[in-house]
Amino acid sequence: SHIRHAWDPTKSVAQNLAEMGLAENPNKAVPIPKKLLVSGMEVENDGQEQGKKIVRKPYVVNEMEYEASLPEKKSNTLSRDLIDYVRYMIQNHGENYKEMARDEKNYYQDTPKQIKRKINVYKNFYPEEYKDFIASLKQEKMDVQ
Repeated sequence: SHIRHAWDPTKSVAQNLAEMGLAENPNKAVPIPKKLLVSGMEVENDGQEQGKKIVRKPYVVNEMEYEASLPEKKSNTLSRDLIDYVRYMIQNHGENYKEMARDEKNYYQDTPKQIKRKINVYKNFYPEEYKDFIASLKQEKMDVQ
């Protein structure tokens, strides 16, 4: 979005990127140092002297660097289908994973270990929701008795 706002449609891509301090060609942006022979001695030339370009819009690079330095949000969630599957299995079979594996709703033919792993993933992603769900199951059992 920063590039889009600073873009000048009357200029070429190379000119726009050069004004923002960005490189059009990454191979030219970071050149490989070349060795020159000067009076019998090897001297490294990094290519910095040639063609220093003026950056007219440095705020674009600064904003992009700031945005990149922000911590990343963890937006890991489970699918609604997996949540419903795990809740159904716990509600009908409790902790009996072998029974869960034989259930007709086990469409993907998960083994008992795979089902246990899915339940543990659900517990780790939604610990509060899991505790409330187990508490509601215990409450239903007490109401039935």
